[in-house]
Amino acid sequence: MDDPGAGPDLGAREALERLLLDGPRRYTRLEVGRMAGMPPERTQRLWRALGFPDAADDDPAFTDADIAALGVLSTLIDSGFVDADSEASIARAMGQSLSRLADWQTDMLADALLRGARPGEDPAATTERAVAAAQALLPRLREVQDYVWRRHLVANVDRLLAATGPGDRRELAVGFADLVGYTSRSRGMGGRELGAMVEDFESTAAEVIARHHGRVVKTVGDGVLFTARSATDAADIGLELPDAWAADDRPPLRVGAAYGAVLTRLGDVYSPVVNLASRLTSLARPGALLVDRDLADRLRPLADYRVRPLRRVSVRGYDHLQPWLVRRGRAAAEEPDSGYGDDAFDVEDDPSASRD
Repeated sequence: MDDPGAGPDLGAREALERLLLDGPRRYTRLEVGRMAGMPPERTQRLWRALGFPDAADDDPAFTDADIAALGVLSTLIDSGFVDADSEASIARAMGQSLSRLADWQTDMLADALLRGARPGEDPAATTERAVAAAQALLPRLREVQDYVWRRHLVANVDRLLAATGPGDRRELAVGFADLVGYTSRSRGMGGRELGAMVEDFESTAAEVIARHHGRVVKTVGDGVLFTARSATDAADIGLELPDAWAADDRPPLRVGAAYGAVLTRLGDVYSPVVNLASRLTSLARPGALLVDRDLADRLRPLADYRVRPLRRVSVRGYDHLQPWLVRRGRAAAEEPDSGYGDDAFDVEDDPSASRD
């Protein structure tokens, strides 16, 4: 009986793997560790941190490139650039970011192959075309990735020169933008329609956030977490996003934001400020921007914004949370009230908070 895996598909897989891995698989996990001068438990820990499943001890799953990569890591640790205690965390952050990038690039390459498919094409020709496309596209993708990476380093050059060390604590505005009713809306969508909506949402959010000097920390289907250095940038993002996204066939968007000390680590942000922004988002009505007191205090003196306190509420982790509704100051009389009637405002709070 013929081997079901010994067809053109297997040939294409091997050819693509050799192209991507700079050579054939020939070493076991134990051999890679020994040749790189690392104990097996350390190589396994790094492999898992990168997001890859375990390889059996006798499985020749690794290449010369894997050995070289471990050697580079050892050099970085010896130089002091990477702390031995944080190497797994760094590997995890890189693995998560690049895994998503690889998923997108795989889909892009598959779509390109489908567009170029010919009716009745011989499987061997399909295999040859797949390998040729990868050979042509992958070097270009690598060049673009290197460029984007360098530009992001440039965007952080102030932090680089400040030499704040690992675990950078800074004063930042943190915001969440959340699609209202996403779960119920997505149940009635097909995969392609849902994917198109998520792509539109992420591209709209990325454009608005970048335009106002913010940074996308991460996206999770129905929401995006972002940071901004100034209160006004955060407010402009929160006010513009719902309008930029609004359409009859889309679920509405709501935004919450807070300001304070934040720990930035491995591309993510950690702080009670993050939790507070999330709670405010869950309280916001469709199309509205809610902020905490610290962010409101920075916006209240500015004529470009109207800031009003809403009635206090109790949510998980906060017994008497004071949300503040932010709207544009210009042409305020013509702007919609984002669903908040007069009875929603905390009239007992500081009357100077209102710029009506």
